[in-house]
Amino acid sequence: MARYLTFAALLIVFAGCQNGLSMLGGFGQNAGLETRPASLQEEQVEQEDSPLRNPELATEQAPDTFHVQVSTTKGDFKIEVTRGWSPNGADRFYNLVQSGYFEDIAIFRAIDGFMFQFGIHGDPEIGRPWSESTIQDDPKFPNIGNLKGYITFAKTNLPNSRSTQMFINLGDNSALDKMGFTPFGRIVEGIEIADEINTEYGENPRGENVQGKFKAEGNDYIRERFPNLDFIESISLLENE
Repeated sequence: MARYLTFAALLIVFAGCQNGLSMLGGFGQNAGLETRPASLQEEQVEQEDSPLRNPELATEQAPDTFHVQVSTTKGDFKIEVTRGWSPNGADRFYNLVQSGYFEDIAIFRAIDGFMFQFGIHGDPEIGRPWSESTIQDDPKFPNIGNLKGYITFAKTNLPNSRSTQMFINLGDNSALDKMGFTPFGRIVEGIEIADEINTEYGENPRGENVQGKFKAEGNDYIRERFPNLDFIESISLLENE
C-alpha cells in the first residue's frame, strides 16, 4: 500500500512552457507589420479554428458509451468509455480523440505492475494550449476504481488540474480511488498488449524535470533521452459500437 501511495503522489502534471513572440521589422509605410501571402493567412486562420490547435473549440459532449482503438508500437487494444463514471474526463478524452490529438504520443512513464502514462504532445506548439486547458474534477463513481486495465486522467494535488495526461492501470491501484483519480473507461480487448508496454525506464529520473523538457522540446527530446520507449501511434473512434 505504501508503494502505491508513493507512486500516486508522483502522478503530477507539471504545467507551463515559455511562450515566444516574434516580430518582423522593416522600413517604410508598413514597418513593423508582418505580411504573408493570402494562402498562408488562410492556413493560419484554419489552424486557429481547429480544435487541435484551440482547445476552447473542443467542447462536444461525449456519447454515454463509446469505443476507441488504441494503436501502439506493441499492438492494438480497445477501450470502452462510460461517460457516467467521469463525465468531464470522458468529454475531454472524446474531444482529444476527435481532434486528432493522439498521434505519435510517447508513453513516457511506465512502471511494471503499476501503470503507464501518456498524453504530452510531441509538438510543443500543439501541446502548450492543451496543457493550460484544464477540466473540472469529477466525483468518484460508486464501485468503479483503478483496477487493472482501467484508464484515468493524471492530476496534481490541486483541484481541477486534469488536462491531457492519463494513465492505464497495470494492476489493482484502488489506493488511488480516495485521492480523486476517477477512471473514465477500461480496456475491453487486448489487455495483453498493455502488459507488453516497455517499462525498462520505470519512474522518470528525479531532479531532471523530464516532463518540463518534454513539453518544451517535444518528441526530439524524449526519443533521444529514452530511445526504447513505446508510443501511442493513434487513437481512433470506433463507429457503431
